[in-house]
Amino acid sequence: MLIEQRQRIYWRRNLRVTGLLLVLWFLVTFVVTYFAEELAEFTVLGLPFGFYMAAQGAPLIYALIVGSYAVYMNRLDRAYGVRESLDNEREGHQ
Repeated sequence: MLIEQRQRIYWRRNLRVTGLLLVLWFLVTFVVTYFAEELAEFTVLGLPFGFYMAAQGAPLIYALIVGSYAVYMNRLDRAYGVRESLDNEREGHQ
């Protein structure tokens, strides 16, 4: 496979996961907030769902988004041979 083709596939996969995670972020941030009054009918741990998502759920999901992106990109980088700058390794940073 040509290097240019591998780079194109790598970038397409990067954009796909970034887009998916941005949609998830948008849903958690704006859609849940927009429908907070309607979602108040549901309870989580005795709290209205909208309140729970604002206080606990959204920050947890944001952390999961960042963590899943890091894990996915590390695997993708290894699969396509992408590495950090060699300057960092020479200086003793990992």
